Amino acid sequence: MDKIVGGRIPKQYIPAVEKGVIESSQKGVLSGFPCVDFRVTLDDGSFHAVDSSEMAFKIAGSLAFKKAVAGAGPVLLEPIMNVSITTPDEYMGDIMGDLNSRRGRVLGMDSKGKNQIIKAHVPMAEFLTYAPDLRSMTGGRGVFSMELSHYDEVPAQISQKIIEEINNDKE
Repeated sequence: MDKIVGGRIPKQYIPAVEKGVIESSQKGVLSGFPCVDFRVTLDDGSFHAVDSSEMAFKIAGSLAFKKAVAGAGPVLLEPIMNVSITTPDEYMGDIMGDLNSRRGRVLGMDSKGKNQIIKAHVPMAEFLTYAPDLRSMTGGRGVFSMELSHYDEVPAQISQKIIEEINNDKE
């Protein structure tokens, strides 16, 4: 959003500031992950007839974005999946324990004949290897489906581990 008054920055340089912010947001500040859900307001600046250029304003926008985000306490987000697991009654305890170990949050249960349907929210990172695990727990009698529900903050200890791993890979 542009709130420049009195021509402190000529209009032709405002898109350059925006471009610098967009490029910085795509690279992110936490190990290169893109930034989402933010708003930028350009409310002041200065212009020099000889030294000002589009590149200078682009760099200024980029640096301002990085400084603002660093001070805002950025967090990593992870996809949370809506999961529906259909399993025979006798495996309910194993399934529930497994979901809890995967940072899952059980939302409810329904009956369908001799089967139980468990509805839960589970982080996708914890659910990538679920198919063979479910098959093992239920003797091949359990099935599941999942779809994206929303994004949620990664717990601090896991977030720190992810950031450290990515930074070590970059070096």
